[in-house]
Formats: sequence, structure tokens, C-alpha cells
Amino acid sequence: MGNDELFDKGLTMRRKVLGSEYVDASMENADEFMMAMQHVTTAWAWGYTWTRPGLEPRTRSLLNLAMLTALGKPAELRLHVKGALNNGVSVAEIRETLIHATAYCGIPAGLESFKVARQVLVEELGEDFASRDLDEDG
Repeated sequence: MGNDELFDKGLTMRRKVLGSEYVDASMENADEFMMAMQHVTTAWAWGYTWTRPGLEPRTRSLLNLAMLTALGKPAELRLHVKGALNNGVSVAEIRETLIHATAYCGIPAGLESFKVARQVLVEELGEDFASRDLDEDG
């Protein structure tokens, strides 16, 4: 598969997960310097990696939440919490992924990720998001 095919395939997947508004704005706001990174990200991460067989998009979303927690990348985590919701991941699954990542990455990384995730969940689902999707065990 050529770079153009991977880019087109990646653009479709990227829009599906992150939303067309975000992706289109990223592309439109990229100057000549940044456009190289947009092409690499779209073709490689989204066209090649996200469209491979073997893992469903929801599983890839959960992995991203854990990896972005480990890397301490809250801006990217924010995008991928929204993407996880778009991929059918429940609030409880997001919470459990972040708890699991916290056990391996440490409290500061986990706390930051929880704060970012909560902000996105409130924005996307409303203040009462937790009461709709979480079990009694917190």
C-alpha cells in the first residue's frame, strides 16, 4: 500500500475516532513545516496502525489511554478519551484503564490522567456522567 493510500485510509479512521471537526482543523491549521507531521501521523499511526487487523478500535483506544498516561501526555490523552467514547468504550472501562495505568505508572501520572479524563467526560456526557455508567464499587 502506498503513502497516498495509507494517508487516505488514515484520514478516514482518524476522523471516525477523533471527529472530523478536530482532524480537519488540524489539517487546515498546519503550515508547510507542520504538514509533514500531519502526513506522518495520518498515514503511519492512523492508516497503517489503527486499521490493522487483530485489535478492534475500542481496544486500541484503551491501550492509548494507558500509554498516554505512562508518557504523561495530557493533551493527547484528552483527545483519546473522546476517541474512546466514540469507539464505544464505557466510562467504567476508561476508569479501570486509568486505575490500571496508575498502578504501573505512579500516582502523579494517574491523577493527571483522571483529571483530564473527568474534564472530557463532563464536556461530552454532562456532570452526571458517573452516575450513569459506574458501578457502586467506585
